[in-house]
Amino acid sequence: MKKIVLLFVFTSVVASSLQAQSILNKAKTVAAASGFDANSLTQTVTSQLTSKLGLSATQVPKVTNAVTTFMQAKSAILPLLKTNKSQYQTKQSAIFGNLKTALTGVLLKNQMNKFLGLKPATNDPTNVLSNLFY
Repeated sequence: MKKIVLLFVFTSVVASSLQAQSILNKAKTVAAASGFDANSLTQTVTSQLTSKLGLSATQVPKVTNAVTTFMQAKSAILPLLKTNKSQYQTKQSAIFGNLKTALTGVLLKNQMNKFLGLKPATNDPTNVLSNLFY
């Protein structure tokens, strides 16, 4: 009897794990289909911010961490862009606010002003920084 119960529990755990993995894979597929790879975008954005803002060696890992957190959150809300644009914009504003708060603790005042000045006039797919602002 114990073996049957243990087998049932084990089977349930494996099934739950596979379902969670399936959901994660679907989210990654949606993000990839939209051309949004959080890891590579984080590297590209951080590289541009490093050169444009003159980040110090101590600032780079902190900015990278803030951008990574932002990109992961953005990846989760991207499906809303197709289904509910107003909800996407609301959530995008909230996660951008979190990014600004994180960067305020890392960047100097003049660097923060430069950062805000980097916002493209429109959502330009050729400008990687558009991923932060739009």
